[in-house]
Amino acid sequence: MPKEKLLKIAMLSAHSCPVGRLGTRDTGGMSVYVLELARELGKMGHQVDIYTRVHDPADKVIYELGQNARLIHLRAGEDEEIHKLAVYPHLPDLARRLEDFRRENRLHYDLVHSHYWLSAWVGRHLQKWWRVPHMVMFHTLGAVKNAVGVGGREPELRIKTERSVVSSCQRIIAATEKEKEDLKRYYDASADKVRIIPCGVNLDMFQPIGKRSAREQLGLNGDKTVIFVGRIEPLKGIDRLMLAMTYLKDGHRPRLLIVGGGENSRNEVERLKKLAVGLQIQDRIEFMGLIKQPDLPLFYSAADVCVVPSYYESFGLVALESLACGTPVVATKVGGAENIIRHGQTGYLVADNEPSGLAEKITLALAQSDNNKRLASVMRTSLVPFRWTNIAEMVARECRDLLVNGTAD
Repeated sequence: MPKEKLLKIAMLSAHSCPVGRLGTRDTGGMSVYVLELARELGKMGHQVDIYTRVHDPADKVIYELGQNARLIHLRAGEDEEIHKLAVYPHLPDLARRLEDFRRENRLHYDLVHSHYWLSAWVGRHLQKWWRVPHMVMFHTLGAVKNAVGVGGREPELRIKTERSVVSSCQRIIAATEKEKEDLKRYYDASADKVRIIPCGVNLDMFQPIGKRSAREQLGLNGDKTVIFVGRIEPLKGIDRLMLAMTYLKDGHRPRLLIVGGGENSRNEVERLKKLAVGLQIQDRIEFMGLIKQPDLPLFYSAADVCVVPSYYESFGLVALESLACGTPVVATKVGGAENIIRHGQTGYLVADNEPSGLAEKITLALAQSDNNKRLASVMRTSLVPFRWTNIAEMVARECRDLLVNGTAD
């Protein structure tokens, strides 16, 4: 098969709409990944159809996402946002409707690329029906989340499904070496089946904005500023970051901007607000709510440091986005942090989210923040390997390899 073969890919994102509101309970880094990857593959000439369920009665059936890339909504369950576990009973219906759509439109796909375990359930059936290879990216693993032991416990249904998919699919994309090891440890994944391809960043969207200008646009004063961006849930370790704020010396008492959350995060936000009052730092913390992705560079640029205090990340797109905007990152050693951050230069790594350790590195980052402009070019240069063009080329290479050497049985 010639290397330049153009692919026809059915991409699955069953529970999360790639054009949904980022920062809500089930819409985060995976949605960014799916959307950016599909668009970049489309620019390369490949045909990519992303299938998801209808999340709103106003959803159109087909959205054009760019050259050769489109999003297709199929009815499966209620035409509204529902908890991801509530999607599971509707997966057979989603698979049937997808097949009906394919037949009606006389479509043919070279392979299926599933994202997350719910999509992988559907992908496993399409793999059998179409006799094409099935490539999976889990993004997070239920067994690992349970091992971390923070937040709600993942059901055995998820663990069993992930184990079954690991066994039946032809290729697994892992974002890090650690994820590959977790797949082998918890699911007995064959090392030959797993390929490591990191996540990417849109360097055209995420660019530095002058700090003074960014702060003026956001109505911020000249105080030092720490930012958190992501879903508002216990696994993200936001409470540990808030505790770290109390360790900062009088010379470093910055404001903390918390970006993310939605209606489904209301209880967690209220818990964090009560914690802030108890810690007597409520006057230094602002909950910004959901911010549209194109507006995020303004927030990253206004901050002196971005903190990723998570207990667990499959990769950590936030770190890439922040560095692309010229803002250093303090992060726990989760996901791809050790491959993204140049310790002591573009940010700092901490072994875990113990508050005093976070505070120590935040203090160092704040002390160096006046030099961030000088380091901005260094930060962006370090991210060139993570351009979506490079990531999409790696994914396409794996797809072609599957079609030559893989099997759909």
